[in-house]
Amino acid sequence: MNDLILQPVILMCLLSFMMMVWMYATRIPAAKENEKKGIDLQDLSHPSKLGGVFPSKVERVADNYNHLFEQPTVFYAISFIIWALNMTDNVYLTCAWIYFVIRLIHSLFQATLNLVWIRFSLFIFSWLVLALMIFRLSYNVFI
Repeated sequence: MNDLILQPVILMCLLSFMMMVWMYATRIPAAKENEKKGIDLQDLSHPSKLGGVFPSKVERVADNYNHLFEQPTVFYAISFIIWALNMTDNVYLTCAWIYFVIRLIHSLFQATLNLVWIRFSLFIFSWLVLALMIFRLSYNVFI
C-alpha cells in the first residue's frame, strides 16, 4: 500500500510535463508571429519583459506551468516523507488523489477559461487538502 502514494505524485509530474508541451506548442508560434511583427525576442530575455507581449491564451498556459513549481513542491515533499516513513494509509492516499485532481482541474481552468474565482477556489481547496496532509503528518511524526 505504501507505494500507492507515488501514483498521484507521478501524475503531478506528468501534468507538469504536459503543461510544458502545451506551453511551447502555444508560445513558439506566438514568438514567431511576434518576430514577423519586428519584435526582437532577445529584448524579451527576462521574464519581467514578457508581460503583455504574448496573447493572454499563451501567457495563461505559461503562468500555469510556473505555478506547478510552486505549491506542488510542498505536495511532493510531504508525499515523499509519507512514503519514506512507510505511513501511507487511506487518509493520506485520498488526500493525495484529491490534491492531484484539484490541481489538474486548476490547470485546465487557468489555461483555458481562466475564471478567477473558480481558479482561486480550487487553489484554496488544494491548500486545505495539502494542509490536512501537513498537519496530520506533523502530528504523526512529532507526537
